[in-house]
Amino acid sequence: MHPAFENAGQVKGLEIWRIENFEPAPYPKKDYGKFYTGDSYIVLNTKVSKSGELSWDVHFWLGSKTTQDESGSAAILTIQLDDQLHGAPVQHREVQDHESQLFLSYFKNGIRYAEGGVASGFQNVETNAAGEKRLFQVKGKKNVRVRQVDLSVESMNKGDCFILDAGTDIYVYVGKEAKRVEKIKAISAANQIRDQDHNGRATVHIIDEFSSHSDQEIFFEVLESGSPDSVPDSSTSPDDDEFEKQNQREITLYKVSDATGSLQVTPISQKPLRQEFLASEDCFILDTASGIFVWVGKGATGPEKKHAMLRAQEFIAQNDYPAWTQVHRIVEFAEPAPFKQFFSTWRDQGLKHSRLIRIANDNDSDTAEDEEFDAHTLHTFKKNGGRALGFMPDNGEGEAEIYRIEDFQVVPSEPETFGMFFGGDSYVIKYEYTNKRGGHGYIIYYWQGKQSSLDEKAASALEAVRLDNELGGKAIQVRVVQGNEPRHFLKIFKGKLINFTGGRASGFKNIHDHDTYDVDGTRLFRIRGTNADDVRADQMPEVASSLASDDVFILETPNGTFIWHGVGASDLEKEMANNIAGVISPDAEPQIIDEGSEPDEFWSALGGKSDYDTELDPPGAPFLDPRLFHCRILRRGKFRVEEVPDFEQEDLNVDDIMVLDGGDEIYVWIGSGSDDEEKAKAIDMAKQYIITDPSDRSEETVPIIILKQGEEPRSFKRIFPSWDDQMWEVSS
Repeated sequence: MHPAFENAGQVKGLEIWRIENFEPAPYPKKDYGKFYTGDSYIVLNTKVSKSGELSWDVHFWLGSKTTQDESGSAAILTIQLDDQLHGAPVQHREVQDHESQLFLSYFKNGIRYAEGGVASGFQNVETNAAGEKRLFQVKGKKNVRVRQVDLSVESMNKGDCFILDAGTDIYVYVGKEAKRVEKIKAISAANQIRDQDHNGRATVHIIDEFSSHSDQEIFFEVLESGSPDSVPDSSTSPDDDEFEKQNQREITLYKVSDATGSLQVTPISQKPLRQEFLASEDCFILDTASGIFVWVGKGATGPEKKHAMLRAQEFIAQNDYPAWTQVHRIVEFAEPAPFKQFFSTWRDQGLKHSRLIRIANDNDSDTAEDEEFDAHTLHTFKKNGGRALGFMPDNGEGEAEIYRIEDFQVVPSEPETFGMFFGGDSYVIKYEYTNKRGGHGYIIYYWQGKQSSLDEKAASALEAVRLDNELGGKAIQVRVVQGNEPRHFLKIFKGKLINFTGGRASGFKNIHDHDTYDVDGTRLFRIRGTNADDVRADQMPEVASSLASDDVFILETPNGTFIWHGVGASDLEKEMANNIAGVISPDAEPQIIDEGSEPDEFWSALGGKSDYDTELDPPGAPFLDPRLFHCRILRRGKFRVEEVPDFEQEDLNVDDIMVLDGGDEIYVWIGSGSDDEEKAKAIDMAKQYIITDPSDRSEETVPIIILKQGEEPRSFKRIFPSWDDQMWEVSS
C-alpha cells in the first residue's frame, strides 16, 4: 500500500491525488475541479448508504498532454488504491474532454482545464504566467467543462457563455442565445477561477443582454478583439460534445481466464447476452458502443483480477478505438445499471424495490403508502398485470370519456362499447380523477392499435395535445400501444378490457366500413391479469401457436366455446376467464379443458395441433433502478442523451426536457423553460431514447408518460430521494 493512500476512502466525499514524479500527491481541496492538461490524477469518491455501508468509485484522469509514463503510473497506482479497499471500488478510466457524467457530477461548479502541469521525468511544463489574460468557453448545462480558447472574438459565439480572466477583473459574457441555467453555471465557474487562481481577490462582472452598451464595450476593449456586433452566431459553434460520437460496433462479451495456465481472452457471445454467461471464477470484458466494462468475479484468481483491466485498455489500441474510450471495472454483486442494461435477463440477489408499491394491493394509488417487496415476487405481476407498475394516480375510480379516431376526427364511443378496443383503430381517453390534495387531476391516454394506420396514430397524438391545451396544459399524456397497457389504464375498465382485431375503415388501412374481428365464427382470446380489476382479453390469431402454457385462453367456435387452462395459469385468471367468456360468448355454455386433455374439435378449430410456448415463468427484462437522462435535440436534428448519476430533484433542468427511465415506463418531464420545438418533439425524444438504449425494449412496447414541471404525479416524485413542491417557486 502506498503511504499516500493510508486512511483513504473512510469518510464520505471526494479525495484527489495528482501524479508527481510517478507518485500520488494529495491535491489541495481548494483546487478541486481544476485539472492541468499536462498531468494525470486519481479521484476517489466515497459514498455512504443509509445503513452506513461504504462504497467507492475510483477514477484515473488523463490530461490531453500528460506523458505515457504519468498515465501508466496513474493506472498502476489506481490498482494499489483498489487493493487498499479490498477490490470493492468501481474503477473508471477518464480522458480529458471525454469524462463520464458520473465524474463530472462530482464538481458542482464544473471542471476547468488549465494549461501546464507539474514537471515529470520526461516533460517540463510551465504554468500560466501571472497576470496573463485568458479566455474560457463554458460548455454544458448540468455538468460543465471550462476550456481555455484563443483570446479572440472569433473563439466566441452567441449560444454559449465565456469567461475573460484579466487578473483583478473577471468578466462573464453571456451569449444572447444562452439559457438561464448556462448563465448560472458560468457565474459559478467564474467565482471558482477567482477563488482558485486569485485567492478571492478579483471582481466578477456579468455582461449580458441587460448590460449597458458601454459595459459591453469594456469587455471587448479588455479582450482587445471585436465588438458586441461581431460575435459569431451560435451556428458557427460545434454541437455540444460532438466529439463524443460513438462508434457503432457490436456488443461483445469476452472471458478472461488463466485456467489453461496462461491468461486467455476469449469471445463468449454477442447480443443478446444472458446473466448466466458471467461465471464467478473468471473475469469478463464487455465491449460496447458506450465504453468497455471489466467484470470481476468473486472467485477470479489474482492474476485475472490484476490483468483484466490492462487487457481491456489494450482493446482500445488493438481495435483502433478512440483514445478517450471509457473503461470501467466493476465487481460481482455490485453491478451498476449501465452494465446490467446490456443483458436481456438479470436478477439481483435479494433485490428490493422500495419505490414501487405492492401491486397485489387492491388499494394501490397515489394515496397509498409505499410498501417494500421482493422483486422476484414482482415478476409474477409483471408478466401478466400490465406495464408501468409505479404509475397509479388513483384506483381507476375516476370518470373516463372515450373517443375513437374516425376519418381524422374524434367520435365519442358508445357506452355499450366501453372497454372494447379494436387493433385497427386508435383511441383517445380523457380521464378525470381526484388527486391527493382534493383537486382535479387529468390523464389523457392515446391508445394505438397494432394494426392502426400511421395517420390514425398521428391523429390520436394531436388530439391528446389539443385536449391538454383545453385543460390549460395540466394533463398528463400517456401513449399506450395495444398489448402493453399500463396497470392504471387496465383498472379504469374494471376487468372488462377486450382488445379485438380489426377496426373501422381509415383512409389508408382498412377496406371495410365496419368493425371487423370475425370472419368464420372462430375467435381466440388470451386472458391475463393479476386481480379482478386489471384482467384483460386479447384476441389472437386462431392457430395453435398462439397458445402459451402460462395463461388461459377462450376459443369460440360456431359449435361451442372452450376455456383452455394452461398448466401455468393462475387461479385468478381461470376465474376471470369465466366472467369474460360471458361477455365474448353470452349465449354459450363454455367447456373447460386442461392443457394436455384437449378434444379433437379444439385442435381442429385451430387448424390442427402444432408447437406453442410451453415455457413457464420466462425471465423478463432486468429489474433496473430508475435512471435520469437529459435529452436534447441538437442542430441538424441530432439527438443527444446524457445520464445524470445519483440524481436529485434539482437535477431536473427547467430549460430542457428530461427522460426518467422507470424500466416498465418512460416519463418525459417538460421543463417550463423548454422551447416550442422541444415540447413538440417530446414524444420523439422518448422514442429516440428507447431506440438508442441498448436494452431489448422496443419503442412500441413501453408506455410513454408525458408530464410538465409543476404537475408531477406522486408516482414520479417518489422515484427521487426527496421532493419539494415549492422548490421552483422559491428559485424562480
